[in-house]
Amino acid sequence: MSSADNPYVTLGVGRDASPEDIKLAYRKLAKKHHPDLNPGNAAAEAQFKKVSAANQILSDPEKRGRFDRGEIDGAGQEQAPRSYYRDFAEGEPGQRYGAHAGASEQWDADDLSSVFSQMFGQRGRHPGGRPEAPSARGEDLRYILSIDFLEAVNGATRHLAAAEGRGELNVKIPPGTADHHVLRVRGKGGAGWNGGPNGDMLIEIQVMPHRFFTREDQNIRLDLPISLSEAVLGGMIEVPTPGGTVRMRVPAHSDTGSELRLRGRGVPAHGKHPAGDLFARLQVVVGTKDPALEAFLRQWTPEIPPVNPRQSLETQE
Repeated sequence: MSSADNPYVTLGVGRDASPEDIKLAYRKLAKKHHPDLNPGNAAAEAQFKKVSAANQILSDPEKRGRFDRGEIDGAGQEQAPRSYYRDFAEGEPGQRYGAHAGASEQWDADDLSSVFSQMFGQRGRHPGGRPEAPSARGEDLRYILSIDFLEAVNGATRHLAAAEGRGELNVKIPPGTADHHVLRVRGKGGAGWNGGPNGDMLIEIQVMPHRFFTREDQNIRLDLPISLSEAVLGGMIEVPTPGGTVRMRVPAHSDTGSELRLRGRGVPAHGKHPAGDLFARLQVVVGTKDPALEAFLRQWTPEIPPVNPRQSLETQE
């Protein structure tokens, strides 16, 4: 096997690499060569497919073990066993081969069929006595799909190209999909061989950050600017949520940092998860220059002595 076909070489990790080492190496290379980040770059696209194929082998403990034992190659294809010559090559011509030198019984058709069955993994024979070629499941293909924050929260449908030129398919992204979640589309991976089933398409979701929403499990958080008059007098204001704008009452005398809760306006309910809430943290904004407000504050004498807003920061001797 050439180094170009070795998944360890492709991902740049050693044979003793841990699953986490393999995962980190794959993500780094997949991001570097992703077709979305290298439009029109055929070399980058080819390398991305190669990296994905290597990760397909090494991220699966069973496939990794089989590759290490030489049972499959770097593309996941079956390798012919290497031990049969040693097992059978010590006998005399025309005789059964044995584990040690010396003549044995003559070969017959059933003996040859048995050897071919071992070599090719067959479970039967064609009527004419010829060994059947083994069937094999197609390889799973891995993709990275970047989606918007609101697509992940509310759900969406994306159109993707299927493997091996089999057209497009619609991929449904469920509401509440989390960053790095992997979607499995069964039967849309590599084609099976000799009648074997197709592999699956494994799509790792990367959620892009939002400019003012952040997510904590099922809840959404938001820093919400309000005017000075809204903070002092209170009143109804419009608040953006992942499901659209809603109206909410701001209590009078609200300070910066006050947090208001909108129940059920976070991540929508999905599966066993109930709908989350939206938490709006108020940020008082003075806004543009207002001469009338400045004149009022200069002559204003409050009936109740004002509280020092920095009192909590003062240290006592």
